[in-house]
Amino acid sequence: MIPPRILITAGEPSGDLHGARVARALRERWPDAMIHALGGPHLAAAGAEVRWSADGLAAMGLVEVIETLPAHLKLLRTLKRACEAGAYDLLITIDYPGFHLRLAEAAHAAKVPVLWYIAPQLWAWHPTRAARLARAVDRLAVILPFEPAFFEAAGIPSTYVGHPLLDREAPPTRTAARASLGIPSAARVLALFPGSRRGEIGRLWPAYRAAAQRLLKDGHCSRVVVAGTPWGDYPGSDEMQVVRADPSLVLATADAALAKSGTTTLETALADVPMVVAYRTNPVTFWLARRLVTVPWVSLVNLIAEREVVPELMQRDATPDRLVAQVAPLLDPASPEVAAQRAGFAEVRARLGGAGASARVAQLAGELLGR
Repeated sequence: MIPPRILITAGEPSGDLHGARVARALRERWPDAMIHALGGPHLAAAGAEVRWSADGLAAMGLVEVIETLPAHLKLLRTLKRACEAGAYDLLITIDYPGFHLRLAEAAHAAKVPVLWYIAPQLWAWHPTRAARLARAVDRLAVILPFEPAFFEAAGIPSTYVGHPLLDREAPPTRTAARASLGIPSAARVLALFPGSRRGEIGRLWPAYRAAAQRLLKDGHCSRVVVAGTPWGDYPGSDEMQVVRADPSLVLATADAALAKSGTTTLETALADVPMVVAYRTNPVTFWLARRLVTVPWVSLVNLIAEREVVPELMQRDATPDRLVAQVAPLLDPASPEVAAQRAGFAEVRARLGGAGASARVAQLAGELLGR
């Protein structure tokens, strides 16, 4: 049998990481498969031939998106021609919806089956775009347990494969993480996750810092550890420990966390660390979002549980006073708030199921390839 010819496309670093696990799973099924990729170093290390680099493609903000538009259009034309020339038997797109929807449409028109892994969150933002997605893809491999019902109702064949966070290597233990960072085993630690983008750090850090300083002063915690970035600026953090390395190291030390919305909230829940979610965005962006977003929560924990497990403080509600009031009880391991959150986390973990997302994606690929 002729080995399959597969194209994996990932436009940003997280997709490169998830794509690498899929590439390895594909290699296990078809050692001789031709796997080309749009991606980065993780896909290359997994044995894919990275023919197009994703470096510099991902952008946040209107100006940055406009600046990358010529590169995106050139890449789209190149990949479209490859599909039209019959170079591939299957396209696997990973997240990155703005670019991938157009690429999926081009591949579908060229009779190349499309498997989309980590589907666009149309259930939150653009339910009306589901019809367009339905015309462009053959199968969705979704990572949130409530997604199949939404997409199936829109006429899109969908399979819940599990969340890729469950496929990661085991995080460091609490003992090892604290020893690595020089934190005493008896310390009560608050972890701060103010984001990775400069804009969100700038908006979140003042309130996070003020709340943490008060929690330290009042004795609710004895250490504050910040999940920093190599480029982040954290003024006034002299009393805190800024760790500009793997954020899982920070999470492993924590008794409680103050975190931005996003995947961080799910990682924190999987680590069984009580948290408060607080986020601020540009006021115009928030005004638009309130009119477009169709779900009642922003954190993945609450969305998966379908109820409020963790507090969410958004925009003007994310004040130091409110942050202190919500975080302080979580630094007492015997508090009812901690017990309630951990019961909710157990429910979330049960809904997510087990590891093996990448292997299930490879299985779906086999079905689309007829193998």
